[in-house]
Amino acid sequence: MDEISVMVCDDSALMRNLIGRIVDETNGLTVCGKAENGLDLLEKLKTTKPDVILLDIEMPKMNGVEFLKKRKELRIDVPVIILSSIATEGAAVTIECLELGASDFITKPGGTSVTLKIADVTKDIIELIASYGGTYASAHGKKIPDPEYFSHQIKLKEAERFVIQKKGDDAAKAASITKKDIVPESWFKPQVKEPVVITPAREGGKIEIIAIGISTGGPNALRDVFKAIDPRLKQPILVVQHMPAGFTKEFANSLNNICPLTVTEAVDGEPILEGHIYIAPGSYHMFVEHRALGNFIKLSQDEPRNGHRPSCDVLFESVANIFQNRALGVIMTGMGRDGAAQITEMRKQGAWTLGQDQASSIVYGMPKVAYELGGVQKQVPLMQMADEISKLAREHLVS
Repeated sequence: MDEISVMVCDDSALMRNLIGRIVDETNGLTVCGKAENGLDLLEKLKTTKPDVILLDIEMPKMNGVEFLKKRKELRIDVPVIILSSIATEGAAVTIECLELGASDFITKPGGTSVTLKIADVTKDIIELIASYGGTYASAHGKKIPDPEYFSHQIKLKEAERFVIQKKGDDAAKAASITKKDIVPESWFKPQVKEPVVITPAREGGKIEIIAIGISTGGPNALRDVFKAIDPRLKQPILVVQHMPAGFTKEFANSLNNICPLTVTEAVDGEPILEGHIYIAPGSYHMFVEHRALGNFIKLSQDEPRNGHRPSCDVLFESVANIFQNRALGVIMTGMGRDGAAQITEMRKQGAWTLGQDQASSIVYGMPKVAYELGGVQKQVPLMQMADEISKLAREHLVS
């Protein structure tokens, strides 16, 4: 198997070293270079060919935004993952980076205890590098392990971190596993299983609402879908995109700028209006509440589900319970299985369901599990998803 090569660009030597260590200690990943700013990065890209770039925003000489503009001008196609401050005031700049072609972002820890806090984002760093870097590397002829290969290592790292927190460094070192021993020497890509055959409780009815669940690869995938959505679409669309607090409002605003429908961050208690797209706020579950006067958005900070808040399963569950066969569920690119169980429940109730296909998914995790459970009626490429959603919505519109 080949390794995914990573370029780290950050003006902080400490951050470059910490991230470099995370990459180099992960089987299947390797650091191919480090840069101090955008200018340094452009120079290094002349001789180094990474599969993915981790890019800081605030840097001297050439910052992250300036680099992305130059990248676009030079037609550099290597995927870029932004390392962003979690501060809300940085959200607009982070979303601007996505608009300029960055693939995704990680909320970088700050403060004096950054060495300790980096463990909080280790999972995100490995997951996004494996997802975007792996897709790029595979497209350029490398033989890259399946994302589940890296998920296995993430789980072991989290277990080691748990031991450190509970029993201390010495106990963790005594039970430590070397990089070579972390995963088997031979790792075969898991095969897609034949889907379970589901007989819905009722036939598909008129579509009153559309629910979309999406994760890794989602920011750009949603841009592709919503800029091409039918401007005459009448049904409301509720979206759970795994994204941290402080960013979803700016993300919704950026989608609103390119979408013919109105896109906003959801607000607790607001009525659900036709032809309106609602994005779940970061750190809040979003679900539907039915009242005598209609359907309303409800938000909660209940415990994370499947490791996520917002969780796709929470949204899909409420839609299945309230609308039964009068809904359309869509599950798209993302690592793990969030949304798979409850979009399957939607299908059992008779709802229409779509899943993004493997070829166009940055990570064929959530839609794969949903497909295997029998929860996906039809698998659709990303470039056809807007047309498929619009077509179903038109054909099954409540008159």
